[in-house]
Amino acid sequence: METPDSNSVLVTGTRGFIGRAVRKLLQRSGYPVLALDQPESAAAGPAHFAVGREIGIDITDRKQLRSLFQARPIAAIVHLAAILPTMAQHEPARATRVNVEGSLNLLEMARQFGARRFIFGSSLSVYGTCPAEQVVTERDRAAPEDLYGAAKLYVEQLGEAYRQAHGLEFVSLRMGRVVGPEARSATSAWRSEIFERLGTTGAGDIEIPYAESERILLVHVEDIATMLVQLLQAPTPAHCVYNAACESVVVGELKRELERLNPRLRVRLGGRAVVGNPRQVEWSRLAGEFGVAIVPIFEQLDKAAGHRE
Repeated sequence: METPDSNSVLVTGTRGFIGRAVRKLLQRSGYPVLALDQPESAAAGPAHFAVGREIGIDITDRKQLRSLFQARPIAAIVHLAAILPTMAQHEPARATRVNVEGSLNLLEMARQFGARRFIFGSSLSVYGTCPAEQVVTERDRAAPEDLYGAAKLYVEQLGEAYRQAHGLEFVSLRMGRVVGPEARSATSAWRSEIFERLGTTGAGDIEIPYAESERILLVHVEDIATMLVQLLQAPTPAHCVYNAACESVVVGELKRELERLNPRLRVRLGGRAVVGNPRQVEWSRLAGEFGVAIVPIFEQLDKAAGHRE
């Protein structure tokens, strides 16, 4: 999609792990970016609406969103802001307001102010728990098992309704577990530690909660950012929903590779099964249409350990 210089791409959740990566990639690609996240202090005013500065707006506040859309022409939206799974279970009312009502507010602003493309950061958790041997495709029935996955699925259905009723180009990318340095996850610290601790000289432990024989779907944050930008740039995506490119990694093999790359590390495994997510996924729809390829996780780890440029 051609984005005129006079128009901006609104990215929500830009203090988050994926949002930071998408913002940087869009800026490197020459897009004027409006970076939005929840306010840290007082409510944002018009002075915060300059391109390149972070805008402090709660997406559940439709009045403030309207002021933003009135102040600047917005050509497209990359919507990544969300209350994450663990917090969603502890604060279901807040999660519903942000993940559902906030998303609806953005869809309505896109309709009212003529933003053409709406890229939604969804999740493979919309499929729920799947048998270990099942390779999940976009044609498989969604059956989310928690509030987070259910909200993602509902927003996809809202987006489809806006596409049919108003011609909004809504596209959803269903993502697996996103890993990379500086993930800053309070509940899944291992997602960043497996990269950050490889280059250290001191001893240390990394705790991965899954059983040795389990498979987990991993994708590096830089690859996810690239996919989201490709969906933004595509002339006309053929589908509304795409499985993100992910790698199905055996947990025991991940442990052995990490300890090989840095013998000072000790990786402790838990006994948990993978629930609420598939273990294998097909992403041929994305690859066939956009030529998407990803760097294997073990290559990314090798690079993090300083063995590759």
